[in-house]
Amino acid sequence: MRRQARGMARAECFATYQAAFRSARRGEGVMGVFNALTTAVSGMQAQSYALENISGNIANSRTAGFKRVDTSFADLVPDSALNRQVSGSVAAYSRTTNTIQGDLAPTGIDTNVAINGDGFFVVDQRQSGVGANTQFTNSNLYTRRGDFDFDANGYLVNGAGYYLKGLKIDQVTGQLIGTQPEVLRITQEQYPAKATTSIEYRANIPSFPGTKNADPNVPGSELIDPAGYTTSPMGATGVVIGTDTQRFLNESLAGGSVTVYDQLGQATTVELRWAKTAKAAPAVVGPPPVPAVPDTWNLFVAENTGATGAAVAYRNVGTSITFDSSGQMTNPANGNITLPNMTIAGTAITGITLTTGGDGLTQNGDVSGEIDARSIRQNGYTAGTLDRTEVSESGQLIGTFSNGQVVALAQLSVARFNAGNALKRLDGGAFEETIESGPPIIGLGTSQLIGGNVEQSNTDIADEFSKMIVTQQAYSANTKVITTAQDMLRDVFSIIR
Repeated sequence: MRRQARGMARAECFATYQAAFRSARRGEGVMGVFNALTTAVSGMQAQSYALENISGNIANSRTAGFKRVDTSFADLVPDSALNRQVSGSVAAYSRTTNTIQGDLAPTGIDTNVAINGDGFFVVDQRQSGVGANTQFTNSNLYTRRGDFDFDANGYLVNGAGYYLKGLKIDQVTGQLIGTQPEVLRITQEQYPAKATTSIEYRANIPSFPGTKNADPNVPGSELIDPAGYTTSPMGATGVVIGTDTQRFLNESLAGGSVTVYDQLGQATTVELRWAKTAKAAPAVVGPPPVPAVPDTWNLFVAENTGATGAAVAYRNVGTSITFDSSGQMTNPANGNITLPNMTIAGTAITGITLTTGGDGLTQNGDVSGEIDARSIRQNGYTAGTLDRTEVSESGQLIGTFSNGQVVALAQLSVARFNAGNALKRLDGGAFEETIESGPPIIGLGTSQLIGGNVEQSNTDIADEFSKMIVTQQAYSANTKVITTAQDMLRDVFSIIR
């Protein structure tokens, strides 16, 4: 009887286990032991994925422009009756941080550049060829890695091998060339020379010139006396020849000098001298009537200061420069004085205008009796080669040439996205456009470019260590669930035995 009772109890337990197993297979009832196992496995997989991202973030903590990848978790809940719901398993997904800026670090390299704000550099990849025959994929990729530098062929390439794209700028008009970004190539071609066409002149001429012949006690001694010259120095054809040079120097004042250039970039020096030709006098009613005379000066340009005999030493510009009683220039009315075409030290100068801006040339009292030339600047230059390049805040690639010219060479292309975190990651810190990210919006917007800097990784080592500890604990907890479920199954199997 006892053996029969024990056999019936074993049969009932086995039947109960089979019923529970069939119920679990049909998805009925609460989550069973087997579901607990699979759920724990999903938890381990999710934490392993998180650890993989943490590992990659730490490994790239010193990678320029790197954007860390965080992990987000989502519960997976099976459909069940309202009073039979379960917590479900878990799935892990990446959460990008493309729009979170890293620290900016100065590098001292002018072509390195960082974006302070939103946006990505537009770059391309090399497909084949070398030098001028390099072929590119002609696809727009995007990166925050700005450690760009020139390669041997004049391309700007970052440390991951991506080529910077932008728009060239016409060096004459300053206008952008084209509308679509292209790979930038800056060559070491010469910047052409420009002939001087304008001399900006700012000076004050003393009302009583302190020439060597001037004597305050002798009226008119401060004026040039044309009668004492071999050839007349006055008027449009007026010249001072070699034999009259010393006399002219005694009756005139030095007005400053400036280096000018011809069309080939050859330099020569233009030396100016001023001579007062008339002192202001009021009108006389007469008879006979005499009109008022303003203070009048003539300007001379040195042609050959070492001239002797009949060779021309100085040439008159042929314009009478007059001033009113307040010291303001009245003639020429527009303030511009045209210099004569002439050859100085073997270099021909033509078409040069002395510009004063109207009020830049005055005649006021000066105890020194000398001309105070405050500014003499001209607009010509010799040919030059590219010395250095740097990036401005507005994204222009600025070239400084050996002739002192500073010229905008190109405009870097910066793209912004409505959903920058939806870009697809590629090797080397690059991204590509997706449907979710939307199309690129070309332009800096409110962002700025910082030259000589590179954006660092946005990984925070301390934060990653904290996440790693949490991940390890979660992984260990899931393994504990598996061992617990295994113990429970062992108990079930022991009942059967």
